Amino acid sequence: MCGRFTQYSDIPSIAKRFGVQDGLIRVADGSPRFNIAPSSPILAVRLDSDGQRELVRLKWGLVPHWSVEPKTGYSTSNAQAESVDSKPAFRAAFKRRRCLIPADGWYEWQALPDQKAKQPWYYRGQQEAILAFAGVWDRWEQGSQVLESCTVIVCDANAIARPVHDRMPVILGEETWHDWLDPNLPTETAKAMLRTCPESWVRSYPVSRAVSFTRNEGPQLVEPLAPDPVR
Repeated sequence: MCGRFTQYSDIPSIAKRFGVQDGLIRVADGSPRFNIAPSSPILAVRLDSDGQRELVRLKWGLVPHWSVEPKTGYSTSNAQAESVDSKPAFRAAFKRRRCLIPADGWYEWQALPDQKAKQPWYYRGQQEAILAFAGVWDRWEQGSQVLESCTVIVCDANAIARPVHDRMPVILGEETWHDWLDPNLPTETAKAMLRTCPESWVRSYPVSRAVSFTRNEGPQLVEPLAPDPVR
């Protein structure tokens, strides 16, 4: 799955990577995030009403527009690639409100023999490239209350991630971003884009168990435990 990830690249770097013009950056420059958990505000790229890419903040954990209350939780922080087009919580958003979620990497936890505490692993792009997670977003309104939220779509893990977890975020290549964001793209075409990324796109290594506690933040969380643990 994807229950914790990072967004520590600065706003100008993210905007440049995703082709967002200066006037369409809708967020103030914020602090780098090394331990993002569901219900947190996260950066996302979507199309505005004029069809231009904009950089916004959305709450992680999708609240459907038809929800009675604006609650988010772990249950909607991820959507399964196989069912995102049919699950009631996601299907309307999947049709016309797809987004890209910039990520420097994500974490998964490995169960170890004879150990109660799991070992966290960090997954990041090769050459430290900013990754693009596939996501969908929705807008909930009730009177003067407005909440925009999103989910990360997950798929079968590749050979790099599979030893730790059988699922991973859908990572989209740059050549697919334009089509993915297009609200007029047929649903079946969008769903066909939800594939496991090549192993060559990511690398992984074990990190400190400090990341297991959401109160912890900082670049030390993504430092490898061993001198050369990359596989």
